[in-house]
Amino acid sequence: MSGSMVWRIAGGVADRAFSPPRIVVEIKALACELPAELGVPLSRLSCTDVARAAVDRGLVASISGVTVWRWLSADAIKPWSYRSWISPRDPLFAERAGRVLDLYEGVWQGKPLHANDYVLCADEKTSIQARKRVSAGKPAPGRVRQVESDYERQGALAYLAAWDVRRARVLGLCEPTTGIQPFRRLVDLVMQQEPYRSARRVFWVTDNGSSHRGQASAQRLAKWYPRAIQVATPVHASWLNQVEIYFSVVQRKVLTPNETDDLPTLQQQLFDFQTYYQTAAKPFQWKFTRDDLAQLLAKLDEQERERQLPPLAA
Repeated sequence: MSGSMVWRIAGGVADRAFSPPRIVVEIKALACELPAELGVPLSRLSCTDVARAAVDRGLVASISGVTVWRWLSADAIKPWSYRSWISPRDPLFAERAGRVLDLYEGVWQGKPLHANDYVLCADEKTSIQARKRVSAGKPAPGRVRQVESDYERQGALAYLAAWDVRRARVLGLCEPTTGIQPFRRLVDLVMQQEPYRSARRVFWVTDNGSSHRGQASAQRLAKWYPRAIQVATPVHASWLNQVEIYFSVVQRKVLTPNETDDLPTLQQQLFDFQTYYQTAAKPFQWKFTRDDLAQLLAKLDEQERERQLPPLAA
């Protein structure tokens, strides 16, 4: 058979003995292109879309989506799937992220933390709705629990929390909304009780939300409590804030499914869970270090350089 042969598949069944390797490779490459590069008005490609594009490009006369799926699955190629990500945009990303990672390892400015130093991660979980179901849920022992899909909105609140990284303690409060003053009340809640009231230093790890953004916020915190030190994560790096892990637990354990008659009930559920969680809480096993950060940034730099290289001549 010549290299210019037209490959045909009848009835969606491919004869593996006669599958030209060049055709398989070209269709896999086709599946790795963006839909816009194929000239189709789609956001994602299915196996059927790839098969159609292969025919349109003249790679084959006909081919089924099933055959395309078999070829792609051999290399775990899934053009119908996607994963969101944000590239580092903070020019001081490594420096700022490194300070946070050092704190998680018990280090500040190259020196070990004192026994009376504390590291807190703080943030807000916003717009938590109270959803009153139009009819009560139905427990079904041995089967899937049933939850009414229709609900009436009973308002929303914000849950502010601070997570003690080394001692696995969480303190939180609920507010109608977020802002500098609600954040101040969270800080007061923490700093006016022991052991933080008499601590040597209390480090507050925060993201760049409007309630605690920039140098102005760090100065405000130091003015409120001179022993408090705000350490901001880089822009678009709230994943470095350990309280987000606690919030993910709250989402799974308390807010899914959301069956709450009113805001006072929702608030009490959050506080009750906070107390319940602490009875068995342990520090999160944070394993991402400065070395991991350096490797990640080096990998991203290499990928960026590859994207900027001119295409190879045909």
